Amino acid sequence: MSTDFQPAVNPSVVQAQSRREPGRAHVLVIGNEKGGSGKSTTAMHIIVSLLTDGATVATIDLDARQGTLTRYIENRSAYARRKGFDLPMPMHAPVMASGDPADEKARFETALEPAVLGADFVVIDTPGSDTHLSRLAHTWADTLLTPLNDSFIDLDLLARVDPDTLKIVRPSIYAEAVWKQRQIRSMQGARPVDWIVMRNRLSSLAARNKRDMASVIEALAKRIGFRVAAGLSERVIYKELFLNGLTLLDLKRGGAGPSLTMSHVAARQEVRDLVAALNLPPPDTAPPSAAPETAEATPDQQAAV
Repeated sequence: MSTDFQPAVNPSVVQAQSRREPGRAHVLVIGNEKGGSGKSTTAMHIIVSLLTDGATVATIDLDARQGTLTRYIENRSAYARRKGFDLPMPMHAPVMASGDPADEKARFETALEPAVLGADFVVIDTPGSDTHLSRLAHTWADTLLTPLNDSFIDLDLLARVDPDTLKIVRPSIYAEAVWKQRQIRSMQGARPVDWIVMRNRLSSLAARNKRDMASVIEALAKRIGFRVAAGLSERVIYKELFLNGLTLLDLKRGGAGPSLTMSHVAARQEVRDLVAALNLPPPDTAPPSAAPETAEATPDQQAAV
């Protein structure tokens, strides 16, 4: 393995990023060069969680051609208008790629500057590929969250693994790219990045693949310097909520609508646990944290915004 890589997670990095830098937003980048890892769904649930806690949030969609996060926010706005609800909304800006690095840098900075100065948090959703815009975003990340499906196919972007021994042979393309952006950030005099790899779509079964993945990711975290967090389980409800721009945190007990099942309650707690694991700095003014969901909810309780 290259000696250029940071050998372990530095606890001081985590502590530094849990404190707000005066006069600017905390930038959270959702990054992974592989599509289908749940970046936009994860981003939207984190955004709504922060908004619910009283933070002001700006969002930037760098995958504007596909535009999943942009469509999610548009769907949310349309649903609020149709139903007459007052849903918390972020300040949003999509940034379209142009193929010209100088132009893309200007577009990105035009979207980023008011966001950094006018919000508590900026959440940036990046494409599932290596692009100039994505690399720019990574250099701005105070916190980098990498959703990773619980699969050795997805893990291959972070490390090459020996199939017989499951030993890490070397870091792979995305880990190398993150390290390069870390170096650029360091040369710019910015605080180091708190990198978190989120194991997404975990199976509820104690399968061999799940155990092997846990073992390899733990070893990799120590070698290239990231923290590990549990992500979101595979649930149909995430796909259903997209059309109305809703998240599990928007669902309320009582009234008409789909049943609030115990599965939804558990999923909502997964989201809250993930946000807690990010260890983000609190907004300038925030209400007390809500108590965790309990098992008192029953399947016949109704969910509506």
